[in-house]
Amino acid sequence: MKPAAGRGARRAALAGLALACGCLPALAGPPASSPVMIAVFEFELVDASPAAVLLGKSTSAAATLDKVTSAARDELAHSGRYQVIDASKTAVPGAPAKGLRDCDGCEAALALQLGAEQSLLGIVQRATQTDYYVVIQIRDAHSGKLIDQQDANFAGSEDGWPSGVRMLIKHQVLATRE
Repeated sequence: MKPAAGRGARRAALAGLALACGCLPALAGPPASSPVMIAVFEFELVDASPAAVLLGKSTSAAATLDKVTSAARDELAHSGRYQVIDASKTAVPGAPAKGLRDCDGCEAALALQLGAEQSLLGIVQRATQTDYYVVIQIRDAHSGKLIDQQDANFAGSEDGWPSGVRMLIKHQVLATRE
């Protein structure tokens, strides 16, 4: 008789385990939402450094802004919250030649044309050779409404700009969306 009773207890335990395993997905909560499609435009430079004013031209290398933009895209993509659309490689009709920072949110409509839900416009404002600000604006692509704007002041050479952008995104942009 003991063997039969042992089998019944084992079956009951297995049935309970199966029931518990079936409930685990419900206990885990809702599935994670899909990443937001965001069009990240090339970062723009406003060089107000005394050297640029004196020379009448920017003292920063275009390659540095490419690295800054790449750092921003990488940080957003690695967060898992965003699927990045590289807006720099696409020729979009209507994009102002002067820069998106001066078009009062027109980047949102351009992002929508690219299939994005949101747009990101970044600006590096150089104050001196070793002092700069980073501004990031995120807009809803459908309405053009500003969703988030973050900025920070950093010190260091332009070699550090990509790091500054990563820190701003990680500690301010992504932190406000948790």
